[in-house]
Amino acid sequence: MESSTSKGLHILLTLETESEALLLDSNGFLEFTKSILATKDVEIVGVTNHVFENQSFTSAVCLKESHLCIHTWPEFKQLTFDIFLCNYLQDNTEKVEKIADEVVGYFKAKTIQKHKIYR
Repeated sequence: MESSTSKGLHILLTLETESEALLLDSNGFLEFTKSILATKDVEIVGVTNHVFENQSFTSAVCLKESHLCIHTWPEFKQLTFDIFLCNYLQDNTEKVEKIADEVVGYFKAKTIQKHKIYR
């Protein structure tokens, strides 16, 4: 489907990284996320975060434009990440691609799976 006719792009990633410390640092990830979102003209409306006993974490950032979520598995050196921005007032396809790429870079990760869904 053409991005210009879609309600938005949803990217789902499974990533693998040797940077285990990053998989255990929810605060660092949330600060990174807030800093990149500040450059994308999107509005954060809520953040929730849970740190597990092994310091892995699940975080969700609710955006006026939709959301992004992460789950880390340090025992597998992996994480899952998804980002969706709706196209209500503008085409956000490029922003979704950029955010996904920046998260891959942040974790110094290789992509195991990448799915793009035009909603």
